[in-house]
Formats: sequence, structure tokens, C-alpha cells
Amino acid sequence: MDTLVTTQWLAANLDQPDIAIVDSSAFLPTDGREPRAEFLQAHIPGARFLDINAVADKSNPAPHMLPSAADFGRAMGELGVGRDDRIIVYDNSPLRTAARGWFMFRHFGAERVAILDGGFQKWRSEGRPVESGQAKPRKARFDARARDVEVVTKEAILAGPGAPILDARGKARFEGTEPDPRPNVGAGHIPGAKNLPFASLYRADGTLKSDEELRAAFDQLRVDPAEPFIASCGSGVTANSLIFAAHRLGGRHGKLYDGSWSEWGADPATPKAKGPA
Repeated sequence: MDTLVTTQWLAANLDQPDIAIVDSSAFLPTDGREPRAEFLQAHIPGARFLDINAVADKSNPAPHMLPSAADFGRAMGELGVGRDDRIIVYDNSPLRTAARGWFMFRHFGAERVAILDGGFQKWRSEGRPVESGQAKPRKARFDARARDVEVVTKEAILAGPGAPILDARGKARFEGTEPDPRPNVGAGHIPGAKNLPFASLYRADGTLKSDEELRAAFDQLRVDPAEPFIASCGSGVTANSLIFAAHRLGGRHGKLYDGSWSEWGADPATPKAKGPA
């Protein structure tokens, strides 16, 4: 199975017993949308909802930080998603949060994980079937094992990141000309970071751009997607689109700064830069 599947492929494979479809939609606090409520109203048949705000380390003040392996495995067992399933993640969000779901499943040991190209937006535009209500129960076991080498901490960056930092936020938030949507979080970016807005990797219909276009986006910043780099964003969600794009180009070394700007910008002791990179 490819790591990026089409709506046509999923429609043809909906009834396969090892297919687990997961909606990992999430929104900014200022969006005024409730992803679980939208899921209950309409979702792809057989899908189940991964709440990235709930399946998280609640002891950390930063939003939706990655949970422990034990907590993730327990939550996926209850959700009905197994580690050995063919997991198809999609979203209905302008933030393209399927990439966060894709990263989480792979980070905790799943090998067969794909993103639905274009997500729920494309699925519905093609008139494909949907259902409402709670997901049907499904027996599953997820023996989670965290791949900690894929995640970078604030302390590691302060000590010297040793790799380029790519910030997936929009230009205005990166340069500090627009305030952060979260309270008590400063403006700007990590000194030395480069700006690669996640939205620039997608077409208007939500599908991922071609490999040639993705490579050009990295080339423009003089970053080799096949070499190690650190992806950051507002709160560790949209950064995963950068990691996924690099993965599509053969890269396997993209690391996530999970705390991202919600952690860095809220800490008065961290250095902050404004303006263009």
C-alpha cells in the first residue's frame, strides 16, 4: 500500500477486513469548529475518530503533546485500530491534520499507514457515501512502541539542533507581524529557522502537490528532504505535513519538534526572532 491513497482506491477497498479508516480532523482554537461533532454528523463509512487533543500527554502544558506509548496503545485498542492494520488517515480540516495522525501511528509502531489524498473534502465532492453516528465496535490490539528518535525537545534545540529547522506556519506568524492565536504566546520564530508554510504543499482541493513541486519547495530553502531536518509549527500539527512531504521524496529523517511555537513562544527564556528568515 502506498503512503498516499486516492479516494478511488479507498472506495474500492472499504470492505477489506484489515482496513482501518481514521478521521484525525482538528482545528485552531479560533476556528469555532468541533471536529468530533462534525464526525458524528458525517464521515466515511467505517471510519473512527482520533481526537488528537484527547489522545495526548495531559500533564504537559503545551497542547496535544504526544502521549506515552502505553496510553496510545490503550486508546487505539479502544478505538478499534490495530498496529498491523492498513490504516488510512483523513481529515476535513484546512490544517491538513491527517499528517499528524499519520505521524502518530507511525511513531508508535504501525508500518502500514497512508493519508487519503484530498481527505473528506474530496470524498464528499465526488458524491461518495457517508454515514453518521458513532463508529461501530471493532476488535483491535495496538502494541505501541515509541520511536523517540523522531521527536526533538526544546532542550535539544537550545543545545544546538544540528539540523535545519523548518517552520510550517504562515509567513505572517513566522515573521511575527501577526499575533499568535494562543494567549500568552509571543510572536516570531526560532532563530535560524526557515519558513516553509504547510499550505504551500497542497493544491486548492486539498490534494498533495506533485513530487516535483514538493522538491522545488525544499530546494528553494536549500534543504535536502533526504537529510535530517526538524519540523516545527504552531503546536506540532501542521509540521507533520513537511515530514510527510519529505517522506514522499524518499526522506526518512524528518524530526518533529512536538512542543513547537506554543511551547517555545510561551517560554520567556527562549530566544525569538522576527522578520524574514
